[in-house]
Amino acid sequence: MIMKKNLIPFLFAGLIFIISSCNKNDSPTPTPPVKVTTGLYVLDEGVFNQNNTMLTYYNFSTSAQTTDFFANVNGSSLGDTGNDIVIYGGKLYIVMNVSSYVEVADALTAKEITKIDMKNGSTPRQPRYAVGYKNKLLVSSYDGTIAVIDTASLTIDKFITVGSNPEQLVVSGDKLFVANSGGLNYPEPADSTVSVVDLSAFTETKKIVVGLDPVKMAADDNGNVFVVANGNYADILPKLVQIDANAETVKKSIDSNVYLIRVSGDRLYATPGYGADQKIIVFNTGDLSVAQSNFITDGTSIATMYGLNIDDETGDVYITDAKDYTSPGEVFCFDKTGVKKFSFSTTPGISPDKVVFIKQ
Repeated sequence: MIMKKNLIPFLFAGLIFIISSCNKNDSPTPTPPVKVTTGLYVLDEGVFNQNNTMLTYYNFSTSAQTTDFFANVNGSSLGDTGNDIVIYGGKLYIVMNVSSYVEVADALTAKEITKIDMKNGSTPRQPRYAVGYKNKLLVSSYDGTIAVIDTASLTIDKFITVGSNPEQLVVSGDKLFVANSGGLNYPEPADSTVSVVDLSAFTETKKIVVGLDPVKMAADDNGNVFVVANGNYADILPKLVQIDANAETVKKSIDSNVYLIRVSGDRLYATPGYGADQKIIVFNTGDLSVAQSNFITDGTSIATMYGLNIDDETGDVYITDAKDYTSPGEVFCFDKTGVKKFSFSTTPGISPDKVVFIKQ
């Protein structure tokens, strides 16, 4: 069985990361920007070191998907290993982990605006995740920093030092919470902390111990921050941890083998962790009790749950299927009752992950 991408740091810890450049001679001729209407983008991560990250656009009104949308518009590929995608302030930000930059494009055309270099000299910082906050984009990188990017000038204001190999990050109130995984510490122990960053001063103020190898995060509107700590896949079990954002303390922790988490209202949705059954568990955000043992109620089978996203306006839940991590993937949409509404292929995109919504 192929491991999920949260194990990639351990598999490739000894490798030298090579930044792949785009060969424009092999790229398609750019076409005039397509008018993007209400729909969604899917970030197809691609295969590590194969420079094949893609963007799929799906149009709600026509039920049509456009493949390799970014390359069709710009005449060049996105690069190597897209890890996150955010729409903020009318711009599309795509975090490219191995290529080590943030691609910035117009959200309604996918036309490139600029690339923000994420290197320290010639050394790749390996950016991972991003979140928007008051005209800033905050980007975590494996070098132990959070980049503060000004969304007007599209330049980096500063770097905030946090823990080792930070992964996902969320905003709660005027604080940023960052999962410090320590994923590249192998064979030394991984990290076990979440950094708290004061967003008025953009400085780290505290570290909260949550459990070994924290990676994924979510936040609700009631001052709760949720963290998945992976453990070590041996004698230390994975945990789902609830942090009181105001008190900056752990409120509750339960043993639970989950991976991606998303909040919608008073429910926390979670994909299966490594080796677990392919189903979505739904928790109550108040006390982490299980509300549903499996969200999918119509028997729809998904081979490899890889991405989880929720449309807050409709309550629709999107689950991406990475299949075997080398074949084109698929995106499934379920209504709030767990009944499938539609699905579409991301061909030729591989390992579809993050979905972002376009509202027109």
